[in-house]
Order: sequence, then C-alpha cells, then structure tokens
Amino acid sequence: MEVPELRWETSVFQDPDGGSAILWPYLPCVRMPMKMRPREWDALALLSSSDELISLREEEEQDKESPGVHLESATASGTTLGMLVHDLSELQLEGPAIPDPERIRLLRHAENSRGGMPIFSIEPGIDDQKWADWQSRWADEQVRFRNLIATFGRNRRWAKTRIKAVSRIQKPPFAIPNDLVAAAAVCAAWWAEEFISLTPELSRERDERYASRIRGAISNLRETADGGWGVGGPSLLIPVQQCYLPSLEDSLIACGSVEMLERE
Repeated sequence: MEVPELRWETSVFQDPDGGSAILWPYLPCVRMPMKMRPREWDALALLSSSDELISLREEEEQDKESPGVHLESATASGTTLGMLVHDLSELQLEGPAIPDPERIRLLRHAENSRGGMPIFSIEPGIDDQKWADWQSRWADEQVRFRNLIATFGRNRRWAKTRIKAVSRIQKPPFAIPNDLVAAAAVCAAWWAEEFISLTPELSRERDERYASRIRGAISNLRETADGGWGVGGPSLLIPVQQCYLPSLEDSLIACGSVEMLERE
C-alpha cells in the first residue's frame, strides 16, 4: 500500500445540495493539540457503526475503573495495534491512549453540548446485508493474504513504511511538536499494515458507501428545521485518520448518491 499525502489541515466538502462535511485529520490513540482541533461545527459523524459507539463508551468506563487496562492488553497482544501503541509510547506526546481519545472526546462533547448535538454512525450495522457481504469478502482476503505472506516479516514492512511516510508528511501552516510528526509516520505504518489485504475493489466499495452515507447525514441535518443553520447550511464534523483523508475526500467529490441516515 502506497503512503498517501499526510496532511494536517481540515478538508471541507461542500455538498451540492447544501451543507458541508469537515474532514478533520487526526492520529489514532493520540490526543491532538488544542490548536489543531476544529472549533465550529453543528453535528458529528464517526466512521464507526452504532455497535462500535456503544463499545467506545464501554471502554471509556472500563478505563476509568482500571486505568490503562486496554492499553496494557493491546501492548501484550502481538497485533498491529500493539505495535502502534508501543511505538507511540516512545514519543513525547499525549498518548497513547485507548479508547481513541479524540473520538471519545468528540462523542462526549456532542452529547453534552447544546442539549445534545446530532451524532451519526457512518459505518453500516451488522444487519445491513450489503455491508455484511463486504465484510465477508474482506475476511476472505485477509485469510488469503496471511497465507501468502507467512514467510515475510511484518516488522520489516513496518519499518520501511515508517521511513517512506516521513517524506509524505506535509508541513503544517503552524508549529507542531517534532514527536507529533514522528507519530504521523508511526500511524501511517499501522494504517498500511492494518489494511494491507484490502483490495482496490473493496477499498472503492467502502469509500463509496461511506461517502454516500456522509451525504445522507448532511441531508438529514438540512431537513431539520430546529438546527438554525446559517446561510451555508449545517456543518458535519468527521474525524478521519490522517492516512485515510485523501481517499475519503476523493470519494466525496465523486459521490453522486445519497443514502439517507437516521441520527443515533
């Protein structure tokens, strides 16, 4: 998987029917600096299913009861997530943390602000047959790919991707800590490894579905009279892992369909 351009600025998609989607690049398991966080938005959409949002809240409560329990479990797991938190822990930044600190922060902010801001789950649920078929085909690819690369070193691929990612990190318009730049390279290595078995066809299908559902969420907001939206219409904030932003951005620009969504 090629490392895409790694950008720090938000990307704003203007829906042709009105309203906008604010794609905000963030790093998983990392608390982003205050100055990098979006300030003005009307609703939140997470690239997760409804069930995953429930799990996110449960993980937060479990971490309060036993601080670091999920981080310790990930570190000892031997998975790509374990490699991610291990490498991030060697950097001077706010993190790593599980559950994902930016997603849970935004979720709680939306729940507690303005009497409750609209929240949408962009990933379809398990009862969606089309999505279930997509997940089944990806699972088949994961098994096939693991068999093909059994003799190759994951650690070597990880290290190579980290090195390549450095040249893909764009200079931000403001000063950021050097270790945050290093974290971007680590997260790019994790992203590449996590989705190494995702074929171009599966990737395209996922992105098109996400884009259509994002437009559906914006449409839901437009049809709500109680929002008091300004001239530009409602703004939907979508935190997007930095590595994924260019792909989702392209899919939104090309998207001609709207899949209607209901709020959480």
